[in-house]
Amino acid sequence: MTNPHAERILVLDFGGQYTQLIARRIREAGVYSEIYAWDVALEKIKASKPFGIVLSGGPSTVTVEQTPQVHPEVLQWGLPVLGICYGMQTMVAQLGGEVETASHQEYGYAQIVAETPTALLQGLADATDSAGRALLDVWMSHGDRVIRTPAGFEVTAQTESCPIAAIADPERRFYGVQFHPEVTHTRQGQQIINRFVHDICGCGSEWNPANIIDDQIASIQQAVGSDSVVLGLSGGVDSSVVAALLHRAIGAQLTCIFVDNGLLRLHEGDQVMQTFAEHLGVHVLRVDAEQRFLDGLAGVSDPEQKRKIIGNTFIDVFQEQADRIEDAHWLAQGTIYPDVIESAGSTTGKAKVIKSHHNVGGLPERMKLNLLEPLRELFKDEVREIGSELGLPHTMIYRHPFPGPGLGVRILGEVRKEFADLLRRADAIYLEELYKHKLYDEISQAFAVFLPVKSVGVVGDNRAYEYVIALRAVETIDFMTAKWKHIPYDILEIISNRIINEVRGVSRVTYDISSKPPATIEWE
Repeated sequence: MTNPHAERILVLDFGGQYTQLIARRIREAGVYSEIYAWDVALEKIKASKPFGIVLSGGPSTVTVEQTPQVHPEVLQWGLPVLGICYGMQTMVAQLGGEVETASHQEYGYAQIVAETPTALLQGLADATDSAGRALLDVWMSHGDRVIRTPAGFEVTAQTESCPIAAIADPERRFYGVQFHPEVTHTRQGQQIINRFVHDICGCGSEWNPANIIDDQIASIQQAVGSDSVVLGLSGGVDSSVVAALLHRAIGAQLTCIFVDNGLLRLHEGDQVMQTFAEHLGVHVLRVDAEQRFLDGLAGVSDPEQKRKIIGNTFIDVFQEQADRIEDAHWLAQGTIYPDVIESAGSTTGKAKVIKSHHNVGGLPERMKLNLLEPLRELFKDEVREIGSELGLPHTMIYRHPFPGPGLGVRILGEVRKEFADLLRRADAIYLEELYKHKLYDEISQAFAVFLPVKSVGVVGDNRAYEYVIALRAVETIDFMTAKWKHIPYDILEIISNRIINEVRGVSRVTYDISSKPPATIEWE
């Protein structure tokens, strides 16, 4: 069996905002990538046996004392190294070059002139100038610049304000770019990453859905043995893919527990049971725990506390159900990489807590089951590719994400049944109209939010004082950053009118035009 982890590229993280994107781009090239903190123990880097190393960008400057540096020995191993932005600057400084704080900073779009052919940039161009030189559209984000390259390096690209925009030492296979190839704004960025991992590092393309599935099935079977596994099935993309993967790996040893917590979308419970139990042949137990969750949430308004209560209650229900299943020693979850990052659980340890996820940081110590998280290393797009490879229907794997705590974090403030019922109906109308106008698949995530405020309205000839619904829709590739979706006004008008007219208790609908960052995708 092919090991998709055998050929790997390490990304050393200097705290850059795009570090996760670097790893994604490398994986899109078919090569496994891991992210380590820049100051990780040298032994750990050696033990991973990388085929190449990428030094990420970051907020620091090499022009001051005690700046973050890659361990000098890494630059002596003979491995290919690609320095991006700060990564290029620290490599230059450590190898004897010079960096200064620039008088003209570059943030955003730039066009570089690639004059010297190298393995990294040769033959790539978005346009040519009057002299026939290759021009590349790139994304810059830097305040420092290299002014003298180390011995053995040549300048391979420049801009008007940045005379050293890319460098190369082909003999040592050291490359540096001042711009960010990992972001989509750099049009040839994926090609540049491909050049580095394939042509320079010599990696193949073993990181692909079929190999990942085979590898995970073997790992699951080895870990689980003859034990039974309990999966908390929500019906969302992540848990659905885990269910299909586990069903293929261990068959009847899997029992899915679908907890109807009263915080689901309209008719979701029936849909989940029909899809998995009837169509896929997976053993699913449905547990009605609505009142239990609502009782636990009564009077609680703090979003972090709500997440903990919902997460702990989930675990309690799972444990109770698992106690009835012979030899059940494992709890499987659909944890994915962005969950880990946002809960500050990434291996770098550098991330700050944005919000905790019930399936990452909220598990109580009393839980008696071992955790099984086969998607923990994967980004959302990788999860969907695996789901497609496993044969799950398009409508399931491309369904918009739904948070583990469900409507509990889409009802701002205290959670009550009347609020949940109202929000469910409004959300269903919103999604129905998006489907009807063929917008659903253009949007990465869309949902309604219940606001715990009342607004004056007019219903017929009478004054109404009722609740407010906010609509949210975003476009994103990786859910680490997101832009709000420009839904046409006439369609928003239809959605608003339907919600106000059909959902009793709503007098006003608003549309959220915040991007991430600074906002998060969910409101809580």
